[in-house]
Amino acid sequence: MKFSDKSHNLRIELDTKNSGFSPPELEKMEKALDPLRDPVRNFPVSDLYITVAYHHTPGDYHVRASLVLPKRTLFTGDRDVNPVSAWIRCVRKLVSKVTAYKESLASKPERTKVQEGTAQEVVPETEPDAEQLRRAVEEGDYDGFRRATYVYEEAVRKRAGRWIARYPEFGERLGVAYTLEDLVEEIFLNAFERFDDRPEAVRLGKWLEELIDPSVNALLKDPEAERENIEAVRTLRETSSDETE
Repeated sequence: MKFSDKSHNLRIELDTKNSGFSPPELEKMEKALDPLRDPVRNFPVSDLYITVAYHHTPGDYHVRASLVLPKRTLFTGDRDVNPVSAWIRCVRKLVSKVTAYKESLASKPERTKVQEGTAQEVVPETEPDAEQLRRAVEEGDYDGFRRATYVYEEAVRKRAGRWIARYPEFGERLGVAYTLEDLVEEIFLNAFERFDDRPEAVRLGKWLEELIDPSVNALLKDPEAERENIEAVRTLRETSSDETE
């Protein structure tokens, strides 16, 4: 279940698990989120995940929340026999944590924020060569496509590194089943394969960001097969580089 939020930079996802709520309860829960919306307005990323679970023993509701922000994921929770009360207290705790986090950022120079990724979107170091990009896709030349999109490499890597904070399972297997570089390659491989379906109105950096989720899920679903694909295209790129030297 998702709460709509078109006027603020806050994406919200609610998992009620084995709990059911009436429309008035859901309305109160959504209203309680208002104090959190303004504090996260200027963050490039602010994704809120809330889980509400009912426990027959001891007969209460457990509300858990994780708020994904640049370079930081804030966690909190609360329990109560009244789920709305637990929800409200949980949100209040998050507001306090966000306030403290923003205060810590305020003491840093803006350049440091950008370097750390707390004020960064997926934007290229320089504008890509549109003709080179188009020709690489038309010719099925992945190595040429990667050369054309290299200006996005560092921004995608930093964005993906922050993005995976919402995937504890991925984080646990990072460095064992795959690396962050594998995820970056998976994102660009997906971009190459889906490039003809990219909406023209969506800028390339934003579209690459939208490919992070499906790329993470693909690696989680079948890491061996995806790594084989990744290694194959890496070998292809290395071979192409050797031939041009």
